[in-house]
Amino acid sequence: MSFDMILKGRLWVLKDNGKLFSDIDTDMIYHNAHLAVTDIDKMGQFAFGNLEGYKEFAVNAQPGDLILAGDNFGSGSSRQHAVDCFKALGVQTVVARSFGAIYKRNAINSGFPIIELPGLPDDLFNQFDQAELNLKGGVLSGGNNRYQGNPMSEVAREIYLAGGLFQYAETM
Repeated sequence: MSFDMILKGRLWVLKDNGKLFSDIDTDMIYHNAHLAVTDIDKMGQFAFGNLEGYKEFAVNAQPGDLILAGDNFGSGSSRQHAVDCFKALGVQTVVARSFGAIYKRNAINSGFPIIELPGLPDDLFNQFDQAELNLKGGVLSGGNNRYQGNPMSEVAREIYLAGGLFQYAETM
């Protein structure tokens, strides 16, 4: 399996009242009413189904999209569905100022790349900018803007390149 360290795609900039949407919890990402769905390929249709202003996300998302959010993305429960629903839609990554600890661990274990951009201004990127994310360098570029965040850690990068934690463990 081949994975890129540079991801390019259309950027969804999640905003609430003009500011990057913060504290998006796992119930907003993937509502608990759908936890009985165990087929990852069917999870995408429920992504952001409980997030005001983005309930149509699953219908409008395209493979290759990137998501940008504010602080504490994925706070709440250890719901793996909240990572897998994006993978099902072909979303390449979620980029945020910060992530909930459990969400971050689930994403890394699943080989789903995430990058933290601490201090990112609310108005630097626009909805549907064509964006480029350098995972190794932690740089998000889009429109005429560029922002340096935290690079992907070496171990997260190795897990991503292997395709997930289980695949990574097989290389040991």
